Amino acid sequence: MIFRSALLRELATSAVAIFLVLLGISITTQLVRLLGQAASGMITSTGVVALLGFTLVGYLPILLSVTLFIAVLMTLTRSYRDSEMVVWFSCGLGLTRWIRPVLTFSLPLVFTIAVLSLLLSPWAVQKAEDFRRQMDSRDEVAQVTPGVFHESRRADRVYLVEEVAGKANLVANVFVSSTQNGKLGVMVAQSGFQETAANGDRFLVLLNGRRYEGEPGSPEYKIFEFGRYAMRIETAESVARAPTTKTMSTLDLVRDPEPRNLGELSWRVGLPASALILCLLAIPLSFVNPRAGRSMNIVLAILVYMVYSNLLSIMQASIAQSRVDFVIGMWGVHAAMVLLLLVMFYRRLSVFSVWRLLR
Repeated sequence: MIFRSALLRELATSAVAIFLVLLGISITTQLVRLLGQAASGMITSTGVVALLGFTLVGYLPILLSVTLFIAVLMTLTRSYRDSEMVVWFSCGLGLTRWIRPVLTFSLPLVFTIAVLSLLLSPWAVQKAEDFRRQMDSRDEVAQVTPGVFHESRRADRVYLVEEVAGKANLVANVFVSSTQNGKLGVMVAQSGFQETAANGDRFLVLLNGRRYEGEPGSPEYKIFEFGRYAMRIETAESVARAPTTKTMSTLDLVRDPEPRNLGELSWRVGLPASALILCLLAIPLSFVNPRAGRSMNIVLAILVYMVYSNLLSIMQASIAQSRVDFVIGMWGVHAAMVLLLLVMFYRRLSVFSVWRLLR
């Protein structure tokens, strides 16, 4: 009982530390990417936090799976390095006695990974897509970031404003470059604002400015001065996008068993299954052979994880392309890893049995 409590406490401490490190790395990388999109006007600055939250929820199953694997591996590796395992085996206790406490710690996390993978992650991806679609439906001027050139969706206009007064839709020091009928037009104005007509059309009204118009490559340009110039903004219509496999709920994937949906289903089910198998694989993989080097087991564990993860991705793609049967593709990789687990346990148990006989 004391041994189990100490082991669970050490596993929990290691898992929390590892998860916080992985979470910090994920937050940093995603935040840099989203801030870059916000700076270019692709998303609003207020939408960065929401998209960051949705993205992290989608990554949680993988983060927890890696956390579980590393926590079990590092905890048992430390026991080997500190010679605690020598005392353990000298007392006549086998390696399989570690399975029960490891499962006691791992099963709640595996259940959490299953809930995230099957339910919450698809919801988070769907919400992120809806949020991006909502931002894409904004008019072009609303997407302009002060001091940054912004190109229209049809690539026929370029906007630049120095200041934007949010709720009033007022802009100052406006530059607009547009191409119409082969002629290039450049407009500069001291200020402007957005206006909505009775029929719902939106206009950018420029005040006190000039328009330069001419053909590219020709020295002849016309210059017009204006006190008020209304330019219609072509708002993007909300395009109804077909739901992707990542945004579909697990129940919808089961109801519509076409190859792409089955491939996604195999990935979602495979995450908790692989997390459980990996935490058991960490028990024999934690063995440290002083003659082979103290880090050799870590290298082998990383190799096993990479092979396992890549095989799951390959099988997902193969199922989606109808090259592999769903049942074989879904469970074949897991069955192979379970076989590897049994072989590694057999080898470790055989080595320790011979060692005890020699003593």
